[in-house]
Amino acid sequence: MTSRVLTIAAMVVCSACAKPDTGTYQGYVEGEFVHVASGVGGRLERLLVARGQVVETNAPLFDLEAKQEAAAVRQADEAVKAANAQLADLRTGKRSVEVDVARAQLEQASAAEKRSASQLAIDTAQLEAGGISRMQLEASRTKHEVDAARVRELKGQLEVAELSARPDQIRVQTSQVEEARAAAEQTRWRLDQKHVLAAQGGLVVDTLFREGEWVPSGAPVVRMLPPANVKVRLFVPEGALSAFAVGRPISIRCDGCAAPIAATVSYVSTQPEFTPPIIYSNENRAKLVFMIEARPAAEGARALRPGQPVEVTRP
Repeated sequence: MTSRVLTIAAMVVCSACAKPDTGTYQGYVEGEFVHVASGVGGRLERLLVARGQVVETNAPLFDLEAKQEAAAVRQADEAVKAANAQLADLRTGKRSVEVDVARAQLEQASAAEKRSASQLAIDTAQLEAGGISRMQLEASRTKHEVDAARVRELKGQLEVAELSARPDQIRVQTSQVEEARAAAEQTRWRLDQKHVLAAQGGLVVDTLFREGEWVPSGAPVVRMLPPANVKVRLFVPEGALSAFAVGRPISIRCDGCAAPIAATVSYVSTQPEFTPPIIYSNENRAKLVFMIEARPAAEGARALRPGQPVEVTRP
């Protein structure tokens, strides 16, 4: 009895082995979804896409309320302007009006010094002639010395007025300008986060918030499926692995597809597994198979939907 059972089992196995491989395998579509979120929170002001819509790259997806961020950007821009103006003022020295005042004062002091020098010369001659006292001559000499000292003082002030600030002051102000610019960039980034665009085109699978709702920072608002993230998964027996090497072309057929869709094998599993229930049949149950993944071309991927059953034909 035991030998009879073994004989029947061997006949069944041999019959399965003798069955020709048609080269067509069942599979299904999977999608690697992209969850689009904002780096900052806020009230959802406008939802610009709808579920099932196909959008292009850089298409606007949603806007969060941004009044506070817009005001912060304006404030930061004004701070940058003020810091730059102060740096320019340090590099150019005093204002031209202040320099003109210092130059006019120097001219007046020079004129006074010339008059006192002339008076000193006259008094010196008068003293020799006996016309004035030595005390009067000393007074004239003192007056000339004071006027000359005033001229030297104003010349020094004018030179300082025409110079720029000290290098260390300029370095400090330059750092403040860079700090103001960094703060402006940060506020502008927060404002940009309130207006979210599609980093890549694709199908809008779902929208997860409604207008007027509060969206926490990092919470997905739109779930998308770019064509590049669509893949087909199938399972093949070990004997057919050589026809599904990575980089090999395959053909995909599905209900509703106008024509076969070209795809390329992108992954071949190194571990065998039992046929998954999703493609279970009486013919392949209890068989060990290897998982294959393939990426369809962009145009063909738009016609496929996650969970959709397909037939895959090897080259």
